[in-house]
Amino acid sequence: MSDYVYIFDTTLRDGEQSPGCSMNQREKLQVARMLEELGVDVIEAGFPAASEGDFESVKAVGDLGLEATICGLSRTRRGDIEAVARSLDTAQNKRLHIFIATSPIHREYKLKMSKQQIIDEMCGAMEFGKQWFDDIEVTAEDAGRTEIDYLTEYFQAAIDAGATVLNVPDTVGYVTPSESRKLYRHLSDHLKHDGSVILSCHNHNDLGLAVANALGAIEGGARQVECTVNGIGERAGNCSLEEVVMALRTRHDRYDLRTGIDTTKLYPASRVVTAVTGSRVQPNKAIVGRNAFAHEAGIHQDGVLKHAETYEIMRPLDVGVPENSLVLGKHSGRHAFSNRLEQLGFAVEREKMEELFVQFKALADRKKSVYDEDIEALVLGTEQSGPWHLDAISIHTEIEDTDQSAEASLKLRFNGQAPRIFSGRGDGPVNAIVNAIKSVLDEELHMEEFQVSAVSGGSDAQGRCTVRATIGASRYQGTGLSTDIVEASAKAMVSIMNRHHQHQGRDVNAPRVAAAV
Repeated sequence: MSDYVYIFDTTLRDGEQSPGCSMNQREKLQVARMLEELGVDVIEAGFPAASEGDFESVKAVGDLGLEATICGLSRTRRGDIEAVARSLDTAQNKRLHIFIATSPIHREYKLKMSKQQIIDEMCGAMEFGKQWFDDIEVTAEDAGRTEIDYLTEYFQAAIDAGATVLNVPDTVGYVTPSESRKLYRHLSDHLKHDGSVILSCHNHNDLGLAVANALGAIEGGARQVECTVNGIGERAGNCSLEEVVMALRTRHDRYDLRTGIDTTKLYPASRVVTAVTGSRVQPNKAIVGRNAFAHEAGIHQDGVLKHAETYEIMRPLDVGVPENSLVLGKHSGRHAFSNRLEQLGFAVEREKMEELFVQFKALADRKKSVYDEDIEALVLGTEQSGPWHLDAISIHTEIEDTDQSAEASLKLRFNGQAPRIFSGRGDGPVNAIVNAIKSVLDEELHMEEFQVSAVSGGSDAQGRCTVRATIGASRYQGTGLSTDIVEASAKAMVSIMNRHHQHQGRDVNAPRVAAAV
């Protein structure tokens, strides 16, 4: 059995299905380039048949000419398979990923199909897909709750039909590590093939066991792990890429396995995905959390100072955590700025670099020092990713006796057209901004969550405003950044508008399909 474990990253597909983590095409391309730098073997770029927007994003990733295999997800429907084929027509290396559910509960209530009908459906899809693809992965959705004998029969049929990868997902995060190990050992022992077929694991984190179950699968014979950066994904998330990779590296004495991941890019990758999605990792998150290498207890501090390995099983530099942050200022030039962007994991085109440098200089004029967090905030996660742009904001506050009211006037520009003023009143500046935004929209907007945090230190720090809201039946997350918190709030609301506009732009005849494999 091979000593190499393939890393299949599904941040752009399953990760994006996490509420509030949707990405536009520009953001997906940024993440795809980062994943290529990280060294992932397979990038699952999306579900092309789900919508016109998803199709275009997958095609754009395929057009990048990356060395990583670009994968598109598909149901067993011919239209889905054709959509994957068209979207990946120019990809240097490509894979079709077909899925259908196999568990008793899915057979009875969702598919209303017999065991044999499901196998026949999968084999028919395989035969159709081979017109365009030599590399085809077959998934048994909800494999963790499927009878093991039937699962073996299903995968043997997939092998006989020409599948190259067999994915055994724990779709609802139900199994335990020992059950995972036992399942993969059974499949390894009973499936008949020439040795070229790879077993893959795809674990969800509903019980907090995704990484443990992936390691159990590897012990049982899995040689591909499907995971996401920061563990984002449906419900409680997916197997965390950085955690499973560092577990294999740190415990090489136990597993004696290797991956193609450049671990020094893990921390920058985490920051890129955080900036794109606005979904921040908790401070105590393994590997990439703010406290992952922090030591507060006196005994721990004393031990680390004497010898780091007393309390650190990994070095911060092993995962790309910088020993110190480079502080830039208004006198810093393009070279220093572009060099720092590269160190932080951002691949930026020349035109975008010039735009960011102008923004950087403007920010440096407003605050004394510009930290890594400020630079990351400039690159992604602002309201600029879309047709709506905030030119200016004015707030007027009135206080009468014990009552306070505010009026917000937003100068907004749509697709470069002449700016228009939209106004709203409320019991405070933020409420007034929300009401001004409501006046732009055709559907009802409801605020669900509003958070403000400092991006970096100091009284002149940028404030990051993160807003979750629903417009009609859709939920969005928006982020705004500014040294003025009120302005940051307005930018976050404009970000919500842009994401809503992106969502409305999808083909209404091909609604988004959330594939939980």
